[in-house]
Amino acid sequence: MDFLSGIVQQVVTVLYHFTGTLGLANYGLAIILMTIIIKLALYPLTKKQIESTKAMMEIQPLMKELQVKYKDDKERLNQELAKLYQSRGVNPLAGCLPLVVQMPILFAIFYGIRDFAYEGPANFLWMSSIADPDQLYILPVLSALTTYIQTRQTMTDTKSMQNQMMLYFMPIFIGYISISFPAGLVLYWVVMNIMQIAQQAYMNHIGLGPTKK
Repeated sequence: MDFLSGIVQQVVTVLYHFTGTLGLANYGLAIILMTIIIKLALYPLTKKQIESTKAMMEIQPLMKELQVKYKDDKERLNQELAKLYQSRGVNPLAGCLPLVVQMPILFAIFYGIRDFAYEGPANFLWMSSIADPDQLYILPVLSALTTYIQTRQTMTDTKSMQNQMMLYFMPIFIGYISISFPAGLVLYWVVMNIMQIAQQAYMNHIGLGPTKK
């Protein structure tokens, strides 16, 4: 993980110098650019994960029928489920593989930005230094708000108690811990959420989004 987070820090440094060539040398802008580039690069994996998840959701009723029909015969149930997957062209593991690939990258970004050693001014917009927490709490509020929108956007059922707790508890938790995190890290989280919201909106537009209940 140290190796990957080191690469992230090098990328931030390179992008910082790139913004310098444009006369806008700024670490906050460098983090925004890096987040956009990474989210665009990971879009094929995100799309594959959404496609696999939606395909599994579509055959859920058929899976439940088989589970009821063969509840006393596990071997036959597994055989029938395998036939169902094959007939519908669904791989139950396909939705997990993109996530497995993305997780090390996301953790590397988290630790890379959290522990980044800024050289020179690290001011950005209203903040005197994104190495320190946002004293005005604007970024923590945005982190909570964008997390809520992103969660709501992908949630198919908001009526269940468990989903309602996730819908409201997670954004509050993210906003709370963001208060003490370096502003640069929270900036990354906010931009990542905005990119995810935009990508999900696009996938909803082309028919890959979740079916709301």
